[in-house]
Amino acid sequence: MGQVLSGFFIIWLIIAVGYGVGRTGSLGPNAQPVLSRVAFFVASPALLFTTLSESNVFLVLGPQLWIATLSAGLAAVSYLIIARFVVPKRAASERMIAALSASLINSANLGLPIAAYVLGDASYAAPVILFQLAIYTPVYVFVMDSQTLKESQQRDSDRKVIRAGFWRSLGRILATVVRNPLIIGSAFGLVYSITDWQLWQPLDESIQLIGGAAIPAMLLAFGISLVGSKPLAKEEGRRRDTVVASTVKLLIHPLAAWLLAAFVFQLDDEGVLIATVLASLPTAQNVFVSASRYNTGLIVARDTVFVTTILAIPAMIVVAGLLA
Repeated sequence: MGQVLSGFFIIWLIIAVGYGVGRTGSLGPNAQPVLSRVAFFVASPALLFTTLSESNVFLVLGPQLWIATLSAGLAAVSYLIIARFVVPKRAASERMIAALSASLINSANLGLPIAAYVLGDASYAAPVILFQLAIYTPVYVFVMDSQTLKESQQRDSDRKVIRAGFWRSLGRILATVVRNPLIIGSAFGLVYSITDWQLWQPLDESIQLIGGAAIPAMLLAFGISLVGSKPLAKEEGRRRDTVVASTVKLLIHPLAAWLLAAFVFQLDDEGVLIATVLASLPTAQNVFVSASRYNTGLIVARDTVFVTTILAIPAMIVVAGLLA
């Protein structure tokens, strides 16, 4: 338990440094997006490559991958069921964004640091990252494209537009998978793990140095992003949506992962802890990006990201205390 608390303290300390940097503005107004892009496009692929190339590929593609898949699906369905009775009637596309807010976790920006410093190995986050990038993201892109296209049919019944929208959606799905730098880094790492290939030593050390920048950059960018956030504004009318989505994310999602890990896949204590802690991660910022792309559910996406991000680490401390 002391190791778990120490890991969380390291994470909070770096986040606090990022928040202080954001408050002072010493890195300028573009510090957060620049750090995030460096982490996403450069450092994280390098980190995933190095961790996966040294890991057991069968563990990466094993039960943790399916637990992540099933628990996320259960969380999304749970939100849709609960919201039907609790939340005022919304457009279907907005409900889908809220369901994403309840089930899509911040597997890279916080998942990698949590896996590295709390669970003891950054590769533990790899199954969740692979699921979300290779399976979940293409699925929800297709669903959102189809749903927004369906809603637009009420204004435009041209079948050519509908067919074009379908092929555009399919093309976007393929581009999402093939061009994503985390998928590329993970794929090469898995190939090297299977084949036992070795890189030229200077190149290997260079990749490891770049990968070492990923976690600090993620946490600093996250701390900067907290400056000036004001969630749950009453006048915006989405408090109930946010509360339901946040509750599902922080309670039902990890509970589903725990049940699956302990009773369906019957993992050992360490495996149950890994699955439950990772499912307790907060909502991914990608949900807000998707809400912006489709121009729907912006408020609930933004507020759920903020609320779950603030509450997730205390929640994970409780989970770790119960299961460690």
